[in-house]
Amino acid sequence: MCGFTGYLSMSMGGERGRAFLEKGCALLRHRGPDEYSVNQNGHTGTGFARLSILDLETGMQPIDDRESGASIICNGQIYNYIELRSQLPSMEYSTTGDMEVALKAYLNWGTGFAEKLNGMFAGAILDPSRKRIILFRDRFGIKPLYYMNNPNGFFFASEISPLLEAPGAARELNSKMLPSWFTYRYVFGEETMFRGIRKLLPGSMLVLDMETGDFRTFTYWNWEFRGNHAGTMEEAEEEFNALFMDAVRIRLRSDVEVGSLISGGIDSSAVASAAALCQPDLKLFTIGFHERDYDETSDVDRLLELMPGRFARSGVIRGTCLPGDLELLPDLVRSVEEPISLGTMVPTDQVCRLASERLKVVLTGEGADEVFAGYRKFLVEAAAIEAERCSPEGRRILLRDFPELSERKSVPGDHLTRHITDERLFQPDEIVGLTGISPGGFSDCGEKRLRSIGEGVDPIGAMQMIEALTRLPNYVNLRLDKLSMRHSLETRTPFLDYRLAEFAGRLPLDYRVNLEERTGKFLCREAFRKGGILPAEVTRRSKKPFTMPIAQWFSDPRSLPEPVADILLGNTVRAQGILNPDMVRAYAGEVTGTGVGPETLVSAGDRVFAIVVFSLWYGEFMKGTI
Repeated sequence: MCGFTGYLSMSMGGERGRAFLEKGCALLRHRGPDEYSVNQNGHTGTGFARLSILDLETGMQPIDDRESGASIICNGQIYNYIELRSQLPSMEYSTTGDMEVALKAYLNWGTGFAEKLNGMFAGAILDPSRKRIILFRDRFGIKPLYYMNNPNGFFFASEISPLLEAPGAARELNSKMLPSWFTYRYVFGEETMFRGIRKLLPGSMLVLDMETGDFRTFTYWNWEFRGNHAGTMEEAEEEFNALFMDAVRIRLRSDVEVGSLISGGIDSSAVASAAALCQPDLKLFTIGFHERDYDETSDVDRLLELMPGRFARSGVIRGTCLPGDLELLPDLVRSVEEPISLGTMVPTDQVCRLASERLKVVLTGEGADEVFAGYRKFLVEAAAIEAERCSPEGRRILLRDFPELSERKSVPGDHLTRHITDERLFQPDEIVGLTGISPGGFSDCGEKRLRSIGEGVDPIGAMQMIEALTRLPNYVNLRLDKLSMRHSLETRTPFLDYRLAEFAGRLPLDYRVNLEERTGKFLCREAFRKGGILPAEVTRRSKKPFTMPIAQWFSDPRSLPEPVADILLGNTVRAQGILNPDMVRAYAGEVTGTGVGPETLVSAGDRVFAIVVFSLWYGEFMKGTI
């Protein structure tokens, strides 16, 4: 895991270019604290900060191919590099790691090389013989990659902060994205909240002409839902277990020790259990809360109790997330760079800090709910579809088990429209009042784009695609990457192995969501139980969101850290001049912990937290200080 920055510019040679690269490497040292390098060649330059995990002796980047003159810098890991190397027997290697294999794959297959890579990656290949620079990013956007194009040149980096140091960069709010952000709590698509700074989309590639400065982007991978699995449920379970175990196995490839984050849910539990089969002394890291409804440490203890042989040599390192940890919010917002507003920020940071004190690499369970339909919202949607065609008695039973259905009757439109509507944090008229944006400039907050993602797919599959292609890269993966790298920790996500995703796309709907059993991720649960990866008791656990008690902690502004309290009192907001301070105070007064739990989709606390995150972000990046 590493960080890099680079440029193509006619005016950035010599000391000016070197100063930009040196500054970028300094800003990225949390991503790569072990060593760094700065390289310039004519009108191009790259800076690289390394976290040494694989090929400790010869893996420093950039890695060059002497014959072609091409070079690569890349943040991430190519897990199938051993298998790929065997497919390129005629190539000569000077290293033993994964990135030289990625470079050789490019030289052999051209821009189609990324389709061969199984991993998490965001990188750049400089190819002077073809006079081009290639930027490439993994299929689910696990690793970030930003770029900026202005009259001074083309600049790219693993994080936004180095780009703000480029000539011509301006710390300006991309105000047209405010409606989207206050609707969904993150920004999806190519744009960011920084005007002029864009991100390369997941599963995409950018080709930059080194002579003209022109560039084009294209997608090399699309997730498709066909539901055409021809085998039985038992055959599908066997195939899934084989793919899952291999996804875990290749993510244990490392020259340093690998551990695992674990909560009480089946996803991280399954990853830890599978990893312990390969590495019996696996270290486990978990974070808990004093608030019982949010704490899952007893479920972790129960798993270890049920599988004493599996985890006999594993040590569990524990931490507790407390209200006082809200003091970290300004630092977390600064580290994440893009404002994202959901309650996993603080506990994610805490468990990553805990793990980083002992290891450099951990496995995690992210991605399973998107890929295999684990969120309750998918199950509720399946119930809504069933309620339209079943008997009155059947509808009564569904309403009993899914009380959310009674609230959905008033929402017009089809199933996809209801899903998009349910994701809203603020309604359009509220955003107009909060931000002062005119209703005519409100657009549709990206709703048309969301709807186009799921065209021609079954309703649950369409919802999964929206989650996996928007929320997953722009919130889940972004938060995990930036907060783990804040502590120089690499996190690996077996459920986001593209082979598992393509397998999930072939599954019929009832293999993913089983309404009779009232459960999502149905095939995963059955496969884990029958394959001995998890005990039956654990596979029956319902989905419990990993989040912090936002409503409880924010219900008394007097107990909050001063920067947060000043926002909710309206002082900071008034000075910034973006949000309506009267509305902010009104929203703060509505926060209560009564009747709010981890399963609550949107509470007054969530709204206030979004306002706090945005104001902290604006103070840091638009004005330069918090």
